Amino acid sequence: MAEVLVLYYSQGGTTAEMASLVARGVEEVTGMQARIRTVPHVSTVCEAKAADIPAEGPPYATLQDLEECDGLVMGSPTHFGNMAAALKYFIDSTGPLWMSKALVNKPAAVFTATASMHGGQESTLLSMMLPLMHQGMIMVGLPYSEQALIQTSSGGSPYGASRLTSDQVNLQLTADEKSLCKALGKRVAQVAQSVKPIL
Repeated sequence: MAEVLVLYYSQGGTTAEMASLVARGVEEVTGMQARIRTVPHVSTVCEAKAADIPAEGPPYATLQDLEECDGLVMGSPTHFGNMAAALKYFIDSTGPLWMSKALVNKPAAVFTATASMHGGQESTLLSMMLPLMHQGMIMVGLPYSEQALIQTSSGGSPYGASRLTSDQVNLQLTADEKSLCKALGKRVAQVAQSVKPIL
């Protein structure tokens, strides 16, 4: 069975919830399954090594997960208009995959969450795409044929799925945000199936 890697970083569970929905979208495509992975926190004062196995949640991602996947959907909270340092730290370790061309022609997409409406969702999505494009991946977005993208009043972008959270109140994912997360996973799975013969 072909696999799409759903790789994310989440501090409070917001991005993790989106990752679960993306994975559900992947598995709506016959013959496809999602492999969910996360990355450990990074220290702000020194380079510290996390335990090999997290105390809870999915396993930490390895370069082998990326090498084995048929597609990738990557998610991060927005930190000042950019991906979180923990995810960037992991992505910065993928030089060997660039050297071996292991990710060339694999489809990829991105998703994010912000605590404010104009908190950098689109700049985060675009910045997350850059290293994936350097790897030669095929970027997949959300077309306006997705009705939820037209009617959303919170998260959602043609660049990828997004959601609006809040530090003040517990904002749940809206129906449109949920729909777009699943649609993104499904699109990557469909593209992965269509390009697999050329990999």
